[in-house]
Amino acid sequence: MGHKSESDQPDAGLKSLNHYSNRLPLWRYWPRQQLIPLIRYETPYLAWVQEKVRTPTLDSYFAFTANLGTHTFFMVFLPFLFWCGSPSMGRGLVHILASGVFWSGFIKDLLCLPRPLSPPLQRITMSGSAALEYGFPSTHSTNAVSVAVYALGLLGSPESTLSAQATLLLQCVTYMYVVSIVLGRLYCGMHGMLDCTVGCALGAGIGLIQFHYGPAFEEFIVSASLKDISLLALLIISLVRVHPEPADDCPCFDDSVAFAGVMLGVDVSSWHFADIWDGYPAGSIPYDLNTVGWIKTVIRLVVGVLCVFAWRTVMKPALLRILPPIFRTLEKLGLLLPRRFFTTASKYTTVPSNLKDRDVLPNFSDIPSIITTMRHPRRRAISVGPQSEADAYETLAYREKRRRESQSGNRASPAAEGETKSNGAPTMSRKPTTLGDYEGMMGRGSPHSSAVDVSPETTPFPSADFSIETELEAEQRDEKEVFSQIKKPRVRYDVEVVTKLVVYAGIPWIVIEVAPLLFDLIGLGVPHVV
Repeated sequence: MGHKSESDQPDAGLKSLNHYSNRLPLWRYWPRQQLIPLIRYETPYLAWVQEKVRTPTLDSYFAFTANLGTHTFFMVFLPFLFWCGSPSMGRGLVHILASGVFWSGFIKDLLCLPRPLSPPLQRITMSGSAALEYGFPSTHSTNAVSVAVYALGLLGSPESTLSAQATLLLQCVTYMYVVSIVLGRLYCGMHGMLDCTVGCALGAGIGLIQFHYGPAFEEFIVSASLKDISLLALLIISLVRVHPEPADDCPCFDDSVAFAGVMLGVDVSSWHFADIWDGYPAGSIPYDLNTVGWIKTVIRLVVGVLCVFAWRTVMKPALLRILPPIFRTLEKLGLLLPRRFFTTASKYTTVPSNLKDRDVLPNFSDIPSIITTMRHPRRRAISVGPQSEADAYETLAYREKRRRESQSGNRASPAAEGETKSNGAPTMSRKPTTLGDYEGMMGRGSPHSSAVDVSPETTPFPSADFSIETELEAEQRDEKEVFSQIKKPRVRYDVEVVTKLVVYAGIPWIVIEVAPLLFDLIGLGVPHVV
């Protein structure tokens, strides 16, 4: 079984300021360096606003509503659209969400920009997995805005058959939804203004493209030839392959693979499904509420969801057993292109059966905890300090930045200026500068450094030789301390990429082709129109 050696642990020895310059090519490192100051600049302001407006009720509200912008929420509820007579809208939302998750994850791994520092921000969430990703741009914002733009476009379309009152109500709900998600990312300390602004712009673009060009693409799907659909599938798989390699062990790629698989499965299944059902519009799943009734409709949904979970429960472990020998053979032939942070098949014998994964679709075992969370929305976690390798490196980088600025005498931090007497002795001001205090907290990503002032602004350097030795020792101590706080990422196996792609491509196949056939077989379908 694969395991990490000491050399595989987070390599803090690269020194925080050089870590990304060593890991990223210049064309990716340069824009990252241009954007980092903006993220650092806005952090104390975000922390100041967070403290001023925070209440227990808002904590619970924004932590809870954040779930409505997650991939899991949409993956659980999107199948209902296919089974309840709205497959076209279902495909549109899949294209929107898959594009948003893929391209926001693409940009995240391309630029490797961290979230705003904690401290001074406190991160409020019901799920800690989101903090393991890079921050720029906000995927929650991308998802929420893309769905909102698409929904508002449909509501305002001349083809809409809803009444004026219903349209107004749904428009208000849509605006409230998107505002809650985007502001919630700022309130919860998970993102900054830059992250959310770019995420919103990306989402708006995706939503507009789907609204204007989605019908033409749908017509292409249901009438495509085998060659056309094969080229589309190849394009999606190629995009997965060219997804940027991150500098840290970030799970953005996992989400991108999952939703690339979902889009692949939706398009191929919709194309194939169009030839199965006669007497219905191409690509539509037979359903009529008057014919089926409410009871059978609910049973359809339950049976369909069980089919999806059964597929995932069976196929994931099966693929994790079948693929390693195949990958070892391909590796010997030189036909594999390994990804950073993924262990190649030649270095392990088996994949653990209890592999803990960051899954878009939850396991059966996760359902009780999800229900508990929904029933008790006041449950949330508030964390302070680094939560990922990206957090740790940014914490160390900011400490080194302040240390070097102190040594060069460029400037003292606002906190230091407000807390130092004329004779140089540190003291507390009666009226400390609030924003300065928040800036002073930046880079204090550990309980020890938060409790004791070890900032370079108040640390003397007696001599040149001694100061160099002290700086090196301080850097090593800082790195060990910060990295000891974060949860080390688990071993990731190369077969997981193909496994995830196949499993998630199979989910739409279950939803679009298998479930409707099963509905007919057990008497939950609609009589065929001939």
